[in-house]
Amino acid sequence: MKLVEDLIILAAKILIFIGDVTLLFLSLLWKILIHLRRKKIVEQIIFSTEEETKKPIVKLPRLPQFKLPVFKLPVVKMQQIKLSRPHLPKFHLKHKKRGRPRLPLRLPFQTRLKYILIGSIFSFFFIFMPIVSIIFIRSLPNPSTLAHQEISQTTKIYDRNKTLLYQIYANQDRTNVPLSKIPQDLKNATIAIEDKNFYKTPGFDVLAILRAAIVDLTGRPLQGGSTITQQLVKSRLLTPERTLERKIKEVILSVWAQRIYTKDQILEMYFNQVPYGGTAWGAQAAAQTYFGKDVTQLSLSESAFLAGLPQAPSTYSPYGQNPNLWNARQKEVLAQMVSLNFITSEQAKKAENEKLEFRENKNSIKAPHFVMYVRQLLIERYGLPIVERGGLSVITSLDLKTQDMAQKIVTAEVENSAYLNLTNAAALITNPKNGDILAMVGGKDYFAEDSGNYNVTTALRQPGSAIKVVTYSAALLNGFTAATTVQDTPVSYAPAGALVYSPVNYDGRFHGTVTLRNALGNSINIPAVKILNKIGIQTMVDLGKKMGITSWKDPQNYGLAITLGAAEVKMTDMAVVYGTLANQGEKIELNPILKVTNYQGQVFEEKKEIKKKRAVPEEVAFIISNILSDNNSRAMEFGYNSPLNIPRHTVSVKTGTTDNKRDNWTIGYTPNILTAVWVGNNNNSPMNPRLASGITGAAPIWNKIMNNLLSSSDPKDELLSPPKNIVVKPCGGKNEYFIKGTENRVLCRPISLSEQKPNP
Repeated sequence: MKLVEDLIILAAKILIFIGDVTLLFLSLLWKILIHLRRKKIVEQIIFSTEEETKKPIVKLPRLPQFKLPVFKLPVVKMQQIKLSRPHLPKFHLKHKKRGRPRLPLRLPFQTRLKYILIGSIFSFFFIFMPIVSIIFIRSLPNPSTLAHQEISQTTKIYDRNKTLLYQIYANQDRTNVPLSKIPQDLKNATIAIEDKNFYKTPGFDVLAILRAAIVDLTGRPLQGGSTITQQLVKSRLLTPERTLERKIKEVILSVWAQRIYTKDQILEMYFNQVPYGGTAWGAQAAAQTYFGKDVTQLSLSESAFLAGLPQAPSTYSPYGQNPNLWNARQKEVLAQMVSLNFITSEQAKKAENEKLEFRENKNSIKAPHFVMYVRQLLIERYGLPIVERGGLSVITSLDLKTQDMAQKIVTAEVENSAYLNLTNAAALITNPKNGDILAMVGGKDYFAEDSGNYNVTTALRQPGSAIKVVTYSAALLNGFTAATTVQDTPVSYAPAGALVYSPVNYDGRFHGTVTLRNALGNSINIPAVKILNKIGIQTMVDLGKKMGITSWKDPQNYGLAITLGAAEVKMTDMAVVYGTLANQGEKIELNPILKVTNYQGQVFEEKKEIKKKRAVPEEVAFIISNILSDNNSRAMEFGYNSPLNIPRHTVSVKTGTTDNKRDNWTIGYTPNILTAVWVGNNNNSPMNPRLASGITGAAPIWNKIMNNLLSSSDPKDELLSPPKNIVVKPCGGKNEYFIKGTENRVLCRPISLSEQKPNP
């Protein structure tokens, strides 16, 4: 590896001072031409008499080898080189016999090819590459600017009416501290976790780069492989994009920087300029932000905590969405310090057991779960440095009035339902037509001590029967109709190498022959499992992904229980799935960002054109929406006056409850408004068995939010209009909707299902 490092350093030096090298080669080339002319080799090769054409070709003598001198490279700035215009020698043609010029000698094809190849290689390495290298070097920023402190700009996040929700900024009162005031524990902890060979490497670590590349290629969690010098250069001089070109620039600038600054100077700049999350830029600001003390007063435990932050400040921050992840990161730092003999195992154990008292986060924030969700989206798109100090102005789709209304209802209902052993609830309100998020209530109280900042709307939870809309949409695409009947009778399945699966209904009863409409409306489980067994798990999983599910993997990972909600999903994904049905089968991804500009007014992005993608035919979306809005079709299980019914409004709605009542959902929509609600416990513990899906739990919260929304923003009922390829036909004593072409084929009779007989 030492040889590889030396080669990289040599390459960097050649690139930085390529002008001198280019001048050297041009001068050597000029001397060679003069030498050839004096020896008259040029004339002998190019011109000859007709009689001489039969003679052997004159072979070029071996050129003397030149040994390149070793140059000591200047420290700061290379001098621009001006080459004098070369004067090429003039060759005069000698005439013979009636003034006719001698004919050029015809060289063999292989010889000409060899000369062309040698000329091409020579031109590439000594003309093209030097020119490209000079251009590349001139495009690099100057590492000497690392010593200058830059002014950070505040990023502001607004709602759709330009009400300020949150400010993301670097600490404007940060104080640079000399390296001598940084505690030795913080220095050692940082070097241990970020760059254990800091004082040995030339600015980059070949082993770390190779190790990170191997990890990335194998699909495991991404690793950076950057030294402290590289992190400083990347943070201050380069963009956050992850490209090969940026990595090359990073390595060259790191070598360059270490030619300008000492190791201690680089380490001091690192501690004063690296982001530690939120408003904390530099170790001093971080000590004040998290512990309310001077950096010189940090303990070993506190130093290990701070050293672990720069890799992912948003992830490991105690004020973020995962307030306890810092603990594992701190242990990792302490373990590294022990392995490098910076501390003993006893000291590490004592530091792990020390309880850290974090300072209260006093940054004013409205709609906190939503703001942190948007903040993460911005970081993924633009990088942490731009988000936290780039002076962005972000207009979001959130309506603060709607947000406050939903938050009050969620908080109040959780308190009123404490007897059901549920401790949290979440709600998401969107506009299916354009993917706007109007409200995001990630929990009852963001600032609660018991994981209040846990955002349920973006977490993975089991959806229960709420996922059945995907199963029944797939059924309509595969020959079923709303009038198809299915036997709700006991059944068991015994997949090869797996346990026997015997689904049961929510109410513990069997209902005999039921239509697909009644099976979906009343959320009966066994018909859904039988239908899935008929159409295939692959079909459902593929359609689910097409409609908006992002968390599902290979269909082979799931069994028939997927139609009852066994596979975890995100509420944001469920909003896209139901939004697809509300939007007549066209999928529109959620996008809460309307416009992003920087402090100079430059527009980074703006939501204008809505991207739509057909996921299911509009006829399928209409029939599913019609079934979900049919109060009569669900009366058998939920009654006529359940919270699922919104008087004077046509609203499509579906419930879902998982095994042992760990998750309870209600999702409903009109063409313009969609509301998804979840209740449960963050730790996945069961709720009270008395919870009744569609009556208690999520349904009352959903009912109050939808009533409020429809009475204020959509007072008129918007009826669902059948598409042109929908046929209405009397069936079973009422009119039923069919996709054109299926109305006569079934004749209101069931499609034959290959039922598997129950096992004894």
